[in-house]
Amino acid sequence: MAAKKKEVAKETPSAKKNYYQVKGDKLERSRRSCPKCGPGVFMAEHQDRISCGRCGYTEFKKK
Repeated sequence: MAAKKKEVAKETPSAKKNYYQVKGDKLERSRRSCPKCGPGVFMAEHQDRISCGRCGYTEFKKK
């Protein structure tokens, strides 16, 4: 019997590099951070709301 090779899942690159912009000598955050979780936890931007994936905090956008 031939041994089966185990498939290894490929890692997807982190998207956190897209959350920062370089302006001169400083880094600026391009997305808001969660007011409950603190800096370093970014909030996701949806069509009608901004939400935190860690604690579930949500702010709805005004139409």
